Amino acid sequence: MTVLLTVLLLFFAGFVAGFILLVMGAINFDFSNSEIPPGVNQPAKLRIIHVILISTAVVGRILENLGICTQVSFVRYMQGRKTLGGDPKLFIKDLCFEKVPVRIYQPKAPSASQRRGVMFFHGGGWVFGSIETHEKLCRAIARESDSVVVSVGYRLAPEHKYPAAYEDCLNATQHFLQHLELYGVDPACVTVCGDSAGGNLAAAVSQTLAGRSDLPRLRAQILIYPGLQALDFNLPSYHQNRGVPLLFRERAAFYVLQYLNGNAANLEEVLEGSHIPLDIKLNYLKWVSADNIPEEFKVRGYKPRVLLDCTTEGSERVKRFCEPNLCPLLAEDSVVHQLPESFILTCEYDVLRDDGLLYKKRLEDNGVRVTWCHLQDGFHGIINAFYCDYLSFPAGK
Repeated sequence: MTVLLTVLLLFFAGFVAGFILLVMGAINFDFSNSEIPPGVNQPAKLRIIHVILISTAVVGRILENLGICTQVSFVRYMQGRKTLGGDPKLFIKDLCFEKVPVRIYQPKAPSASQRRGVMFFHGGGWVFGSIETHEKLCRAIARESDSVVVSVGYRLAPEHKYPAAYEDCLNATQHFLQHLELYGVDPACVTVCGDSAGGNLAAAVSQTLAGRSDLPRLRAQILIYPGLQALDFNLPSYHQNRGVPLLFRERAAFYVLQYLNGNAANLEEVLEGSHIPLDIKLNYLKWVSADNIPEEFKVRGYKPRVLLDCTTEGSERVKRFCEPNLCPLLAEDSVVHQLPESFILTCEYDVLRDDGLLYKKRLEDNGVRVTWCHLQDGFHGIINAFYCDYLSFPAGK
């Protein structure tokens, strides 16, 4: 019995040691491909967050290989474990708008007039993120701006491919606009807001509603480091920040493909730019081009690349890459000029920086008023650390 127990303990110890070595090996590999620029404030904090994210992903992959659960479900579980309890200043309620889960945050203090309304769409590459991951941020918006905030729990990829997330956000927004009186919201003061993939969804919803006369007009759109196109992953910011946490260039393309196709089978084509026929790329060059990026954003070693032609067949697939509901940057001028006042946040050390810069130009060229905030020491996901005080960043706050 003692011998058997000893063997079992040795086996367990070996398994744990092997597990730790696998995790550490994967972390070291990821570190060798990552870079934290000297311009980032408090780089040690960013490294810690990066380690946590890598570790979670690696453990998820190991559990998937063992047949216990998928990596995606494990990461989602770890992200959504935080519970904050009640809030003394807010009424918080879970509902469904047109079968879409939402969480509503309403200030408890009485108001002499109708309040502002904010539709919030969380980030996470259309694959991760939830109402829970952005709970603290939405509470803060509701409290500090005295607004009614509706956080939308849209369907996620790869289980639910494009346009599922967009349709959920649109349907929830339309429902809210049709029932504003129930929540004491001023019809003239409703904003759509989102970070990263949520910024993409906010931009797409705003474009869809721009020409609607049967609903209240949106007051504004707030786009926090949004991803707005899938034509060119070789713009200056994609190369300058390709290995900067928390979003690598390869992962940005991976998430788009997960959302669009439910897989990333043609990732290399997308990264090199051979997923779109040359004639289509040339057609959109007036909007998606490094030539439209201010020169001061090209100083960190950017080198222009030669445009490649499409190497695969599939006209329908190519056509979907150009749909404005997926890539709002590609909307026609007739739509863009109808958009409401806009706020765009970009970060210097973010692969998606140039998406925001290009959209800022498109909006301004079409007479839309834009407030632009650029975090010179910011990185993608800087607001995601908002919920964790000891790992938050001054610029994010």
